Amino acid sequence: MVKKFEYVEHTADIGIRAFGGDLAELFENAAFGMADIISEPEKVAGKQAYSVEVEANDLEELLVNWLNELLYRFNVDRIIPASSKVELIENNRLKGTVYGEKYDPGKHTLKLEIKSTTYHMLKVEKKDFWEAVIIFDV
Repeated sequence: MVKKFEYVEHTADIGIRAFGGDLAELFENAAFGMADIISEPEKVAGKQAYSVEVEANDLEELLVNWLNELLYRFNVDRIIPASSKVELIENNRLKGTVYGEKYDPGKHTLKLEIKSTTYHMLKVEKKDFWEAVIIFDV
């Protein structure tokens, strides 16, 4: 896949449509899209890594739990995600590693505060590729 994500029009909040050749790439690109809403991930060094494990009842909930965990780490630990690597995604369980660095106001620009990932309009679909639509509460 060439395109990681694109923005989706929404009246009150902000959304993305993420793409991936497989589920792991879809979840990685969704995380990158969320990071792009928050800051400028291409300007964030991947100095710090942390593991993430989430479970859910279905793929949509797994995606929400994955993104909300990254958002939680940003809000609590102030680590801006730059990239991620999903090592395992099966049976509605995900294990991955997120790379980023601690927020530094002298180095990083914060663009928009995300409160949470929502279930509004949430969709994960398999076409010739994987696609997900995610709306974030801002």
